[in-house]
Order: sequence, then structure tokens, then C-alpha cells
Amino acid sequence: MAAQRSSLKQAGSTTGASSTNRNSFECIALLLQGGGALGAYQGGVYQALAEADLHPNWVAGISIGAINSAIIAGNPPEHRVARLRAFWEQITARWNWPWNREGLLSPLLTGEAPRTALNQASATTALFQGAPGFFTPRMPAPTLFPEGSIEATSWYETGQLRATLERLVDFDYLNDGRMRASFGTVNVHTGNFVYFDTETHVLGPDHILASGALPPGFPAIEIEGERYWDGGLVSNTPLQWVLQYGPRQDTLAFQVDLWSARGEFPRNLAEVATRQKEISYSSRTRNQTDIFKRTQTVRHAVAAIMQHLPSELRDSPEAKLFREFGDHKAYSIVHLIYRTRNYEGYSKDFEFSRLSMEEHWRSGYHDTVRALRHPETLARPTNPEGIEIFDFA
Repeated sequence: MAAQRSSLKQAGSTTGASSTNRNSFECIALLLQGGGALGAYQGGVYQALAEADLHPNWVAGISIGAINSAIIAGNPPEHRVARLRAFWEQITARWNWPWNREGLLSPLLTGEAPRTALNQASATTALFQGAPGFFTPRMPAPTLFPEGSIEATSWYETGQLRATLERLVDFDYLNDGRMRASFGTVNVHTGNFVYFDTETHVLGPDHILASGALPPGFPAIEIEGERYWDGGLVSNTPLQWVLQYGPRQDTLAFQVDLWSARGEFPRNLAEVATRQKEISYSSRTRNQTDIFKRTQTVRHAVAAIMQHLPSELRDSPEAKLFREFGDHKAYSIVHLIYRTRNYEGYSKDFEFSRLSMEEHWRSGYHDTVRALRHPETLARPTNPEGIEIFDFA
């Protein structure tokens, strides 16, 4: 089995990618990982895609990725970026003071040490006060509630997030079939990964809340008699759901990761904690992609062999199984990965300052713009394996 080539592209190319190449694919999928406050990066990614007239027809997300996905799928194209901005500006409203009247960062905060201090202060504030329109500390503390009550199982409550979703997401629009939406959760009782999908469910706020119910911070969400937690406990990326369990179709997938699997060896205990979180939540995206590449290669090989079988073998029950497995569908997977900054540490996923939000959003936007300068990212793969992987650094 020949190993499939991965294309490593360097940012800065001036080559323009024609958005008309999107018609080479039956599906444009946007796959959004969990990562709390880092999720503003995904907003910037979507803004760049929208400006390039690349509108996904399938969004899949986990945790904060589910919230962003719901806002995208639950609004018409002309309102999606504005609604995403409204969400991120609301939950970061508490820390908006570092900007001057011209919208520029104060010179006092441009060094690494001041930014580290600012981020730590912002994260500490979120721990004790929550994030506006998102979550609030449970009062009284969960230890003071009766054992067995849902209030005794989490430090925060998410009623404000429900209200925010009901304001920013048109759930009738989300469920009308124009765009497929999938939200990953885990069943608390069985430990099984469960996706709530517009193909099989009528989705509402509870399904998004369940996807982001990371314990022990947030409470489990009850849906039809079962309780669900954040899908990131099992896998923090919906890549497998879309590529391996979704329908076989020519697909251009934008895999947006908020945690990088690659990183430097830590120098102290704080960096150990940060690196541990990065490895845990990166969910082995590259490993899943490699497995899919091998499967895709076999599918194409099987399809090619079936065309050369004599008719008496081609109609056998055994050959039927192979025929159902093999096909000539093509996949192009574009990895967009948030690259953490030196002053960000263990708390970067619950550091809800406006300053960091704007930086994350801007990074996602510019990373996507650079990726789309390469026309091959939007072209249907023509190699024998029918798959191309693009990792942008």
C-alpha cells in the first residue's frame, strides 16, 4: 500500500485560489474542535471562508465548536459572521479595557510579561465570575446541594448560554435541511460517544449545551431521559464522524484544531500542565487522518480491481461486499491549527479577555486567507488514492 502524500504549504504565497473550484466537491465540511476561549479562532476561519464564497453544507462541532457550528447553521449566510461576532463580543465584554479610542492595543501591554499577567488576571476573573452570556458560578457552591441533585455535580451553571443561543440561533432555520449540523456528546451512563445530527434529530439548545457540558465545570444535560457531557471526553474532533461515518461523497473538509499535537518539551510544572492539556485535547487528529488515508487508498484499490473481475466473480456475494466498500470518491482535507503564543499558558481555554479574543479571531482569519491562496486546496484530488492532506504552517 503506497503512503499518501501530505502537502506542507508555507504561508505567504501570492497565488490566488479560485472559489469556483468548490464545485468539484459534493460536500464542503467545516469541522470544529473544542477549546473554550480559543474558539474565537474558528470565527475568524469562518469569516475568511465566507468572504471567499465557500459556504459549508455540513458543520460538525464539539464543545465550543458546537456553539460556533450552531450559530453558523442557524443563520442565513449574510448574518453568520455578525452573529458569531455578537457571541464572542458578549462573552468577552468584561475585559475590553486594554484598547484605546482608535481600537489599538495599549503600548503598556505589548511585552510578554504584561500580557502573561493580563491573561492570568482575566482567567482568574472567569473562574470567580464566569463569562457574560455563557456561564456563571453556582451559588451556593455545589457541595452545599443535596447529593444526587444536578446542582451538586458542577461548579457553574449555563442558563445564560441557553438564553444566548435562543437569541443568536434560529433553530427552525437550523433544522430545515439547508445545512447539515452535527454535535458530539458522550452519554454519562454508557460512556458512549453520541452525535446529535439534523439528519436524525430535531436539534435545540439542549443538544448544544450537552456538547459543551465539560465536567466538573458544567452540569450534564438531560435529553430524552439520558444525560450527556462534553463530547471532548471521548474525542475532541468530529473528523471521524464526518469522514468515516458520514455518506461517501467528494468532500472538501476544513479541519480547524484549537490544540496543536506538536509542541516543545516543557521546562517547568506549569508548562507540563499546559502540554498535557494540549496533547489530551488535540485528539490525535493527525492519527485519525492517517487512518482515513489508508482506508481511502484501499477503497480506491478495491474499486479498481472490481472493474477487472470477470462477470462470474463480479456477481458473487463476496464481490458484492467488496463493491459496497470500494469507490472512487475524493477527499481534500485542509488542516488549520491555532498556534499558541508564548504568553498563553494552562488557562488559555478559559481566558475570556476581549484582547485575546481579537487575537484568536485574527489568527484564524489570516491563516485561512493564506491557505486559500493555494489553488490546489480547492481542487479535487486526481491522484490514484483520491485524497490530499494540506497542513499549513
